[in-house]
Amino acid sequence: MFLAKWARYVAATLLGLSAIFTAQAADNYPTRPITLIVPFAAGGGTDGVARIVGTLLEKELGQPVNVVNRAGGNGVVGHAAIAAAPPDGYTLGILTSDITMFHWTRLSPLTTKDFTALARMNIDPAAIMVRADAPYKKLDDLLKAVKANPGKFKASGTGHGGIWHLAMAGMLKDLGIDPASVPWVPSTGAAQAMNDLVAGGVEFVTCSLPEARALIDAGKARPLVIMSDKPAALYPNVPTLQAAVNSQWTLGTWRGLAAPRNLPADVQTKLASALKKIYDGKAFQDFMASRGFGVSYADAKTFEQFMLRADSDMGATMKSVGLVK
Repeated sequence: MFLAKWARYVAATLLGLSAIFTAQAADNYPTRPITLIVPFAAGGGTDGVARIVGTLLEKELGQPVNVVNRAGGNGVVGHAAIAAAPPDGYTLGILTSDITMFHWTRLSPLTTKDFTALARMNIDPAAIMVRADAPYKKLDDLLKAVKANPGKFKASGTGHGGIWHLAMAGMLKDLGIDPASVPWVPSTGAAQAMNDLVAGGVEFVTCSLPEARALIDAGKARPLVIMSDKPAALYPNVPTLQAAVNSQWTLGTWRGLAAPRNLPADVQTKLASALKKIYDGKAFQDFMASRGFGVSYADAKTFEQFMLRADSDMGATMKSVGLVK
């Protein structure tokens, strides 16, 4: 009887100490560098957003934040690396709208439920880019050429079945053009696609305006249209699809911070609070405005619910253009 009571006492004591140590660990978090995984190549929009967030997160948390690009598989490689990491707060990642698409195309069983949402920070609509020396001054010029030469015009922007591929396919379908008439050239992201455009490898690129900005401002690329319900502040003279060809099709990408599933609630709260402070800060807002990125905040719970709705909506959209396998 005595030994049984003693065992229960020891167990209760250890449980209490464990709770104390866990609380102290959360209070002290982080005590070492953090890795921030980007699922796409350096130089693109996702990379740009991740790097400003990482820089500012270092200041908030007092530990280095190392941004690591894990491109490949249309974003699957990087998203999978985030999901597979230990849920201890030392591996974070930037999720994109592509996470709502993988399971629909059977690229990966990954879904938004494999992550702990922290905060959505950004939304950017798709745009259509051509080379600056291309003969297409308006989107209608390009579309007429596409219809007259099915299969000849190649496009790029991301991997096959990715968000920019869907943006193009959805636009074409909405305008009565077979999406299959424009072969899609997979790329590791917008940066590679824009370089391919300038080099003559593809006839046009679908991506966000900020991702194409360097080559637009260098006079090597020209935006024809934006898939939004209003013009972009970065290039207000670029028409919306509605203004250009009377189409109400809109689509873009969003980006937010997340951790692996089952992140401790207190660590999630600390990270989410830091991200809200970053979002509200002048440094983040000025950076995003200077590069033309759209800002759109959602807290952890709202971001989680947003991703679940986006997954359902994305599936319906992808089915409509034949991208669901």
